[in-house]
Amino acid sequence: VHLVESGGGSVQSGGSLTLSCAASGDSPLYEYTMSWLRQGPGRERPLVAKISPDGTPTYGDFVKGRFTITRDDFEHTTTLQMNNLKPEDTAVYYCYAGGGGPRLGHHWGQGIQVTVSS
Repeated sequence: VHLVESGGGSVQSGGSLTLSCAASGDSPLYEYTMSWLRQGPGRERPLVAKISPDGTPTYGDFVKGRFTITRDDFEHTTTLQMNNLKPEDTAVYYCYAGGGGPRLGHHWGQGIQVTVSS
């Protein structure tokens, strides 16, 4: 599975960005739980949001209603709508496909920079 992120960039505090993750490959993409994680100056990659194959979303505590994750299994895309961005949201955002066990494996995108200025 190949994942490609797009939509990152720079925005001022309070602004919005939409990240998109395009998936391709021979595996049944609709069986994956699709996630967005982020990495700031440290080494950790906390969960931003994930969406299960049945469409159930889960969000990191720091999102607090500002972000929305959706998936389109026909177009093989996962979208993260980010509103009311804050400087602490500055990070490299990664798309991740997993949850399918050893049969499907897990896959990372290359990451995309999001910068929020105050």
